Amino acid sequence: MLFPMVLSASTNDFVRIGLKRMKFDQNNRLAARLESKEREEKYNLRGNHGEAKEDIVALKNYMDAQYFGEIGIGTPPQKFTVIFDTGSSNLWVPSSKCYFSVPCFIHSKYKSSQSSSYKKNGKSAEIHYGTGAISGFFSEDSVKVGNLVVKNQEFIEATSEPGITFMVAKFDGILGLGFREISVGDAVPLWYNMVTQGLIKEPVFSFWLNRNAKEEEGGEIVFGGVDQNHYKGKHTYVPVTQKGYWQFNMGDVLIGGKPTGMLPLGYCGTGCSAIADSGTSLLAGPTSVITMINHAIGASGVASQECKAVVEQYGHTIMDLLLAKAKPKLICSQIGLCSFDGTHGVSIGIESVVNKKNQLRQNAMCTACEIFVIAFLAQWENQLLIVEALHPCLPSLLPLVVKFLTSHQTRILGDIFMGRYHTVFDYGNSRVGFAEAA
Repeated sequence: MLFPMVLSASTNDFVRIGLKRMKFDQNNRLAARLESKEREEKYNLRGNHGEAKEDIVALKNYMDAQYFGEIGIGTPPQKFTVIFDTGSSNLWVPSSKCYFSVPCFIHSKYKSSQSSSYKKNGKSAEIHYGTGAISGFFSEDSVKVGNLVVKNQEFIEATSEPGITFMVAKFDGILGLGFREISVGDAVPLWYNMVTQGLIKEPVFSFWLNRNAKEEEGGEIVFGGVDQNHYKGKHTYVPVTQKGYWQFNMGDVLIGGKPTGMLPLGYCGTGCSAIADSGTSLLAGPTSVITMINHAIGASGVASQECKAVVEQYGHTIMDLLLAKAKPKLICSQIGLCSFDGTHGVSIGIESVVNKKNQLRQNAMCTACEIFVIAFLAQWENQLLIVEALHPCLPSLLPLVVKFLTSHQTRILGDIFMGRYHTVFDYGNSRVGFAEAA
């Protein structure tokens, strides 16, 4: 566990949010997902950026899957750990009025009665995801991000968080950095208010993600500009084609600098859309394209026999059961891959894939099924949360999950892409820029 490190340096009208890396036991990653350890640091709320100093607030990097950190809501500020997500536009945190959802009892909750800057709104809100929804109501309060304080920010107090997705999450809520066009309730995104309240000079924010697992620093988000120390050469900019997500048109896929022809002219009509999404850990796209890319880079053999068998034979059944709100822990036993008491077993229906005499192979089929269930539960619409711990199943698993969450023409460029390329989100000029990360 790494704790916040706050540094100061002279800057001009922009704020840095430092990304910190959290290290885990490689052999116990799934168990690590269930940890819920809260830190005791307090925030000191200030009215604005004042001395124009850099204020680096540590964000944690959870298994190279999500980058998140603390913000403060209210006066005095109440701390929350949030995902900084370019794939959504609302800010929400659990409410003290959330009485019947388990996730609310294991995460920090906002208490309006303890904030002198709270303003009642009360408008109901509901956000739908791939595996359910959160619901609650809007409130207004001051929100501190780094050393910036955004006043009268509209956000959602979540009073219902069904399912286990949020129960095992390492974060309390989500801070959306997308466009207002996809904001639930037409709430003004916090990023917009940073600009209109004059807290930053330029309507720009940028991501640098450090993917070197051996280094402590996880990267940083800079609001109001870019850090020239974290990229090489110049950025290549592409225009945003549809406001909502940070969406743009992409061309061919290059491997080793050579075109592959995997996205031939006419494949997507006027062009294939891509989304730069910090809330997604990997690259995602249609099955046919992902399969071709995996084959071209020699990754097709990464997926195990068991993972392939589970996805091909039971993938749709598992998803149907999950969407029908079946109990996740019972699904693998319902389809015969695990015994009803939770121990590993196998059904007669998959004798052609698994040798019943090989107990290790049977265990692998059950484990593969459990991994699939966990992975799907960790998905949100256009905001996939697949983690590195599931890598043996990813080449066969990810495309199938994506089919349920995105259109066939959309690709998602997540943290694995943004880690290679320093990414600039230029709201003022409605464009996204990429440069080789340094």
